[in-house]
Order: sequence, then C-alpha cells, then structure tokens
Amino acid sequence: MNQIVPIEESVYGTKDSFVSVLTDRSISFDREAEFALQTLYGNDYAMKIAMQNRSSVIAAVVNIAAIGISLNPAKKQAYLVPRDGKICLDISYMGLLDLAIESGSIRWGQAKLVYEKDQFELVGIDQQPIHKHAPFSRDRGEVIGAYVVVKTPEGDYLTECMDREDIDRIMGRSQSVRAGKSSPWKTDWHEMARKTVVKRGYKYWPKTDRLDKAIHHLNTEGGEGLAVIEGQQVPANRAALPPPEDTPERQKLYASLKDFADQGMDEYAGAWSRLTKEQRQLIGAAGHDVLKGIAERASEQQSSADPVVAEEVES
Repeated sequence: MNQIVPIEESVYGTKDSFVSVLTDRSISFDREAEFALQTLYGNDYAMKIAMQNRSSVIAAVVNIAAIGISLNPAKKQAYLVPRDGKICLDISYMGLLDLAIESGSIRWGQAKLVYEKDQFELVGIDQQPIHKHAPFSRDRGEVIGAYVVVKTPEGDYLTECMDREDIDRIMGRSQSVRAGKSSPWKTDWHEMARKTVVKRGYKYWPKTDRLDKAIHHLNTEGGEGLAVIEGQQVPANRAALPPPEDTPERQKLYASLKDFADQGMDEYAGAWSRLTKEQRQLIGAAGHDVLKGIAERASEQQSSADPVVAEEVES
C-alpha cells in the first residue's frame, strides 16, 4: 500500500494545473481524481506503469480538464489505460460524440457497424441512412463497414461511411500498429472502427475547439495517428464532374470546392462544412465522394513527401 501514497500525491498535486485549463466547469477535479485513482487501484499492471511513469499520470489527468471529458465509468466517455510504458487518456467514440453535442457542433449522433446480413442504404446527402438489421441475431455475418450519422443545429443529417477495407487500411497505417506496440486496434477493433469513422466524419461538422483538441490528443499522445508510408502510389483522378446534371452554378461551386480539395482533406472538409444545405444538394453525393477522393489523395501526397508522422482526417 505504500506505493499508493506517491500516486495519490501525483494525482491530487495536479489540482492547480487542472483548474487552470478546465474547459467545462461542470467537471469536478475531486471526482475526476477519485475516478483516476479507482482505475489505478483496480488494475495492478496500470499501477505498476503509473509508479514507473508518474509524469504520464499527471499529464493524463490534466488532459481530462483541457479536453473537457470525464472518467466517470457510467458515461463511458474516457478511460486511463496503460499503453507503451505510460498511462494514457483514451477517449471512446461515445466520448467524441458527447463532446460534439456538448460543444454545440451537433444535436445528436450515433456510430454503428454494418454486418453482411444487414440492409444498409444511403438515401440522400442530407437524409438519414436506412439501416435494417436483427439486433439480437447471433448470425449477422462479418463486419463490412461502419458509419456515423449526426444531426446539425440547422436540422441537417450528415452521414459518413467507411467500408471494411478502408477501416483496415487505416488500422494498418496506425503509428502503434506499424511500430508493433500495444494498440487499441489489437484489443478493441470494433470500438476503433466506430471511432475511426467518427474521426473522419467530424471534419464535416461545425468546428469546435474541444473536439479538435480531443482528436489531436488521440492522434498524438494516444498513438492513433497515421504513420507515413514511403513510396505510396496515388491513383489517378476520377472523372472531373460526376452527376447530377451540370449547371453553370454547379460548375462554379464544384470548381471552387476542387481548389480546396487539391490542398488536402482538412481544407476541403472545412469548405464543405461551410456550405448551405442547398449547396450540398447541388453538388450531390457523387460529387462529394469524388471531391473527397481528390482531397484524400492530396493529403496522401503531402504525407509521403513529409518525413514527419502525419495526422490524416480519418486517423
């Protein structure tokens, strides 16, 4: 029990730093400190890592305040986990959606996996998708993809989808996976699949600092960012302007968006998030998909040219 004392001192010693960076005043330092200590008390391995790397415990607790997330186990928003020789703050996909709701980016959202025997269909760029399945069936087949659907403050529905191949591609480019280190991809693939599609989709939602901080934390300190793959081949551009029928207004808007897409995913996602509902419908789902492809390839090219670890939109 003697080892508990220094850990308690480390956790409670963060109070001033915790309060100075707190972004959500409803979060209580005393309660979060208690949740943190309960986690360490209940896991011998986590306690061992905490004792060996107390600075990581301090950083994790302060990040709780800076991001505005809670370790409350009932909320399932975030956890302290031992990983790669340190204690890390891990944020779940539910935590990311809660942050988006609390910060006013969206009204509500949900992330789901799609299985082989499910019926899944996109019905429009601003409409909810159709997802029919037997929730209690034990034979829905293999996971073939994931999606996140959210409702914006203006009442629009935004849906982002990723197929299994795309999700596994992201897993294969994860820093932790490529380095052969302990990775949440190895222990919680389903959770990471949902989180990955949320992290890609959030780029198209109204921006908030708290959500940006959470994503940045996961990509850097959380080890969920993407490692650069040298010599990656970039596919050729697809058709310049897909359906629906062209009009001068659509051509002008599409050309403007393509300028952003040519700069990379972050620039295109920011431009798309500023469009009105009518402008999104004018571009259409097919046009949006082509522009996203252009933006993704531009980001891939930038990553391949940069020796520093990249942080892609879907990472």
